[in-house]
Amino acid sequence: MKITKIAAVFLAMAFSGKMMAQETEKQLLIKDADDKFPIADVLVKYNHGNSHTHSGADGTFSIPAASLPDTLVISRQGYDEVKWAVTHDEDKNKVIFLQHKPFQISEVAISHSSFLSAITKVDLNKFPVNSAQDLLRKVPGLFIAQHAGGGKAEQLFLRGFDADHGTDVSVNVDGMPVNIVSHAHGQGYSDLHFVIPETVNNIDFGKGAYYMDRGDFNTAGYVDFQTYNGLKNSMVKLEGGSFNSKRVLGMFNILHDDAGRKNAYVAAEYNYTDGPFDVKQNFNRINIFGKYNQWITDNDYFNVQFSNFNSSWNASGQIPERAVEEGIIGRWGSIDPTEGGKTSRTNLQMNFKHIISSSEQIDAMAFYSKYNFNLYSDFTFYLKDKDHGDEIRQTDGRNIYGTEVKYTKSFALPNSSLNWISGVGFRNDDINTLQLSHVYHRDLLLDRMADVTGTETNLHAYSGLIWKTGKWTINPALRVDHFIFNMHNLLDSEQLPSGQSKEATRLSPKLNFSYAQNDNVMWFLKTGMGFHSNDLRVVVPNPDQKTLPYSIGADFGVRLHPFKSLIITPTLWYMDLQQEFVYVGDDAVVEPSGKSRRFGADLGIRFQPLENFYLNADINYSHARFIEEEKGNDYVPLAPVVTSTGSVNWDFLDGFSLGLQYRYLGARPAVEDNSIKTKAYFVNDLMLSYNRRKWGANLQVNNLFNVKWNEAQFATETQLKGEAEPVTDLTYTPGSPFGVRVGVYYKF
Repeated sequence: MKITKIAAVFLAMAFSGKMMAQETEKQLLIKDADDKFPIADVLVKYNHGNSHTHSGADGTFSIPAASLPDTLVISRQGYDEVKWAVTHDEDKNKVIFLQHKPFQISEVAISHSSFLSAITKVDLNKFPVNSAQDLLRKVPGLFIAQHAGGGKAEQLFLRGFDADHGTDVSVNVDGMPVNIVSHAHGQGYSDLHFVIPETVNNIDFGKGAYYMDRGDFNTAGYVDFQTYNGLKNSMVKLEGGSFNSKRVLGMFNILHDDAGRKNAYVAAEYNYTDGPFDVKQNFNRINIFGKYNQWITDNDYFNVQFSNFNSSWNASGQIPERAVEEGIIGRWGSIDPTEGGKTSRTNLQMNFKHIISSSEQIDAMAFYSKYNFNLYSDFTFYLKDKDHGDEIRQTDGRNIYGTEVKYTKSFALPNSSLNWISGVGFRNDDINTLQLSHVYHRDLLLDRMADVTGTETNLHAYSGLIWKTGKWTINPALRVDHFIFNMHNLLDSEQLPSGQSKEATRLSPKLNFSYAQNDNVMWFLKTGMGFHSNDLRVVVPNPDQKTLPYSIGADFGVRLHPFKSLIITPTLWYMDLQQEFVYVGDDAVVEPSGKSRRFGADLGIRFQPLENFYLNADINYSHARFIEEEKGNDYVPLAPVVTSTGSVNWDFLDGFSLGLQYRYLGARPAVEDNSIKTKAYFVNDLMLSYNRRKWGANLQVNNLFNVKWNEAQFATETQLKGEAEPVTDLTYTPGSPFGVRVGVYYKF
C-alpha cells in the first residue's frame, strides 16, 4: 500500500512536471506556402540567434518560452528566409508559411507542386526582364508577337493556338484576371502593360486545362504573374537607346518591418520611343504601382495593392508584302499613317488570409478595374471605301468587379495526407461602351457599325482533393461556371429598353496523377476539360451559337533530374476544342468556326553545369486541324507548328554577366488550304550587365544579327489606292531591327 502511494505521488509529480514543461514551451508549425504541406528539417534560430532547433517530420518545432519575446530566423534550402516575431501572449500551434523559391537548378524539387514556377524563377534570376514582352517570353512554350506600335496587347501563341490576344490563354496578375471578355478588339483581350516588370517576383503557369482554380480562357493554358510583397532596397533606373527610346523607373521602399511583418512600396515607370518606323510611334506609357501587406496577427494576413497605366501610340499597321516589293512604301512605311490608339486601366485589389487552425485556412481576394480603350486600325485600306479608306475605331469602356473565397482543409491519414480545396467567386463586367465605327483619319465618323452596352457576369465554384499516398499524388476536381449575358443594342430602335439576355453553364471535371519514382524521376498524367466564353455580341443575337465552347485534353510526361545540374521535361499532349476562333482580316474581328483537334510534344531543358553558367531551351511542336472540314482545307490559320525559345547566361569576373537569348517561330499556314504560309524567323538578343551591391549598368542589343523578320503575319484581302481588284496576300508588321539600349541603376 505504501509502495502504491509512493508510485501515485511519483506519477503525479511526473505528470505535473510534464505539464509544466509543456507550459514553458512554445510550439509552432511550418508549412509550404504553395501546397500547404508541412516542411521537415527547417532551421530555426531563436534566443536572439544564440540557439537553434529544427522542425520535425510533421513540420512542428518547439522553443523555450523563457526566450520570448523573440524574432525567429527561419531558413531552409530552396525557400525564402523568414523572420517571425513571437511573444508570450500568442496561442500555441501557430502556422508559419515558407515560400518555395529556388535560385539554382540543383534546388528545384521535381515532385514539388511549384515545380513549374520554380524553374521559371531560376530563369528570371539568370536573365532579368525590363518589359512586358520579356515577361511573357519567360513562360516556357509561350510565344508572342507585337503588331501595333507597342501599345496593343501582345499576340499569344501556345500549344498550337494562335490565341489572338488571350482567347485561349488565361492571364492573371496576383490572381486578378487580365483577360477582358467581349472586348472591342478581341475576345479575352489581355493587355499586360500595367505591370512594371521589376516588380514581378515569379511566374506561375500551367499548360492545358487541368487546374480547378482556373476558369474562362484556360484551354491552352494559364499564366499568373506574382509581384513582390516587399522590397529590400529602393531603386532608380534610367535607360535610353536606339529610336529615341527612353525609360525611367523608380521603386521606393516605404515600409520594411521584419519584426512587425509589414511591407509597403511604390513603383513608377515612364516609357517613350519613336520606333524604327517612318511615322514616329510617339509611344508614351506611364505606370504606377503600390502594394501594402501585413500579418495583422499570427492568424490573419492582409494585402492591398493599386496599379494604373495610361498609354498612347501611333502604329504602322500590317502592310501588304506587295506594297513593299513594288516600292509603294518602304519596309518601315505605312499605308495608313493614322493608325494607333490610347488605353488605360486602373486596378485595386485586396487579399485576406485567415488561418483557422493548423489544418484549415481561408483565402479571400477582391478586385476592381476601370478600363478604357480606343484603337484605330486599317486592315483592308481601300477595299470597302474607295474615297476615305477602311479605317475603323474600336472603343471599349467598362468597370470590372470580382471576388473569390477559397477554403483549404488538411487531413492526416494513415500512411498518407489529404488536402481538400474548395472555392466560390464571381466576376461582373459592366460595359458602358462597346463600339465599332468606320472613321477617316481618326477624327471624322463615317458610320457607326456597332454600338452596344451590357453586363456579363460569371459565377463559379470548384472543389477538389490532393491525395498523397506513398509515391502517388492523385488530384480529382470539379469546376462549374455559370454566365449571364445582358446586351442592349443601341443601333436597334425596336429593341426593348431592357435589352436581350442569355444564360449558360459549363461543368469542367479534372483528374490528375503523378508518380514520384524517386528523387530524379517523376511521371505525370493530366486530364481535364476547360472552356472559353464567346463574345456577348455573338451569344445574345445568335442563341444557336456555342456560348461556352469546351476543350478536352490530356498530358503525359516525365520530369527527369538525372543529376543536380540538369532537368529535362518531355511531354506529349492532346486536345479537342468544340469551337475554334479564326482571325478575319477584312473585318478586323475574330469569328466562331468549327471543331478542331490538336496534338503535339513539348521539351524543356534546364542545364547549369557551373554555378555561374546557365542554359535553358524550350522546343514545342503542334499539329492543328479542323475536324469537320475536308482534308486539305482543314488547316487552322496561323496555328504555330514549331516554336522554340532559349537563352544562355554566363556570370564572370566580379559582377559581370553576359546573356544571349533566341526565339524561333517556324512557317505556318495562313489560310485553311495552306496555299499561303507565314515566314519563319530566328532572332537573337544580347545582354551585358555589371552589378554591384548598390549600383549597376547594362547594355542590351536587340536583333543582334539585324535579320529581316516579320513579327505579326496575316493572310488578308486588301486593296490599295489605284488597284483595280483586291488581292489576298501576306500582310505583316516588320520585326524590330538592330537596336541598342543602355541602362544604369542605383539602389539605396
